Amino acid sequence: TRVAGLGPGQAVTLRAVAADERGCLFQSCAHYQADGRGELHLGTDASHGGDYTGVEPMGLFWSLAPAGMERPYQRLLPRSTGAPMKVEMLVHEGHSRRGAMPGPVMAKAQVERWFTAPGVRRIRLKEGGVRGSLFLPPGEWDGPFPGVIDMYGDEGGLVEFRSSLLATRGFAALSLPYFDFEDLPKVMKEFKLEYFEEAARFLQRHPKVSGPGVGVIGTGKGAELALSMITFLPEVVAAVCISGCSSNTVADLHYGDMTLPGLRFDMNKVNVSDTGVFDTFEALDDPMNPANSPCTIPVEKAEGHFLLVVGEDDRVWKSSLYAELAIGRLRQHGKENFELLSYPGAGHRIDPPSTPFCQVAVDRVLGVPVMGGGESKAHARAQEHSWGKIQEFLRLHLRSYF
Repeated sequence: TRVAGLGPGQAVTLRAVAADERGCLFQSCAHYQADGRGELHLGTDASHGGDYTGVEPMGLFWSLAPAGMERPYQRLLPRSTGAPMKVEMLVHEGHSRRGAMPGPVMAKAQVERWFTAPGVRRIRLKEGGVRGSLFLPPGEWDGPFPGVIDMYGDEGGLVEFRSSLLATRGFAALSLPYFDFEDLPKVMKEFKLEYFEEAARFLQRHPKVSGPGVGVIGTGKGAELALSMITFLPEVVAAVCISGCSSNTVADLHYGDMTLPGLRFDMNKVNVSDTGVFDTFEALDDPMNPANSPCTIPVEKAEGHFLLVVGEDDRVWKSSLYAELAIGRLRQHGKENFELLSYPGAGHRIDPPSTPFCQVAVDRVLGVPVMGGGESKAHARAQEHSWGKIQEFLRLHLRSYF
């Protein structure tokens, strides 16, 4: 982002404004000062105030937050991958405080943020019991491609934007919902691993997938399911687990005659702030309690490789501890088939780069604001760094043609 035609040393406020599919407005701002030629370059010039400080080329994007007149704690995420997120960039005279009326507009431009490259194919699935969307890289790429199953957490439904971004980067990515979508169960009561096995076999056998095995990436509950998939399903040879638990939680998981009970949340251990924000950090049953050992996912049985990604300031639950427990269990059995990415200052939901930071978000199931944790700048850096490392890991362990 560049600004030209200003006065030497002139103070300006840069502002970004975007709307989600429901029309909810999000905005961010930062204070800059032009150089001696009357120019600004966000790649090299530092912000002196506003929603962030320092040199942050994408700061106006990752600091987007609900505008003052909107309901707080909403998350700005693309619901559709077929259309871009439109962001208006404005340059205002002077330095305006957050929430105050900005100065006169000196220049503006519209930016389109696309989540799907031209030529990426999206195929809606209804294969047997499997639901979701398969994203394939552009047609001019011959393939076959490394296959990855992509799952999010307990918000349910179909979340596609990470899959479409993976396809843009050369992966055959299956965005896999597992409840609250079409004819899938409406709530997380219990799960059958056979559903996920069917999805893994479908992807593994697809003519555009290179094989011999597939990968899986999951966040929150999706990360925990990813651990179970690589543990029990030979088709899965690489698992990226973002902010997951090392035990099965909430809903019992069945596979043939085997059942992993779910750890429960004790609502009496949830702290509610004066502003009505729920802090669930201490609420999950202790996986180290011997009474809860039947819930533990026996990750040592996995033949594939793990990439564990955690934010050290995750307030949803103790994902750093859970990663340590999984690693300890692997090492106890003489295994070193894992990598750990642990980010100080990052919160729970570590998404692809420049996804707007949301320290507190309304939980889709509970309907109340829940503390996710993290500090905006540290979280943004974790998102940027982990995204490259995730792709490197998947390419290495899926024997892709890259």
